Amino acid sequence: MAADGLWNWSVAARVEPDLVRGALAGALEQPVHELVPGESALLCDVYQVGGDFPTVVDVFLAPSGVAEETIASAVAVRLRAAVLLPDDTLNPFRYVLAEPDGTLRPVHVDEQETDDGPERRRVRPCNRCTPECDRSRWKPGPTPERPAAA
Repeated sequence: MAADGLWNWSVAARVEPDLVRGALAGALEQPVHELVPGESALLCDVYQVGGDFPTVVDVFLAPSGVAEETIASAVAVRLRAAVLLPDDTLNPFRYVLAEPDGTLRPVHVDEQETDDGPERRRVRPCNRCTPECDRSRWKPGPTPERPAAA
């Protein structure tokens, strides 16, 4: 499986690194290692911060043959905890939320950078609040001003 780059997620629970790596390995059906110099396999760094999503997961050498949101959704189900992952807009506060039941939906999050890493709080549904939200493949939910198409 070819490597593509970096995935950066946040989990809505304090989860031990071994459990995160195990969930990721199960979802990808391949070994996942902590950061070890010289390793060429999938690498995963897990650390704790504050906020509503206190476990940060960085996946290095992420495979290019699978959709990130598919794997994040499978990991959320395995961990029984929501996972935030970046969406396809340039809005730094808009994410895709992979819920513990596997559902994927766009959300907005308050974020604050700290010495320990990014703290993310106050998740709320995306309701067409910016022009880039409408252009995303992750469509915002309906609002009273703009109901869903029938």
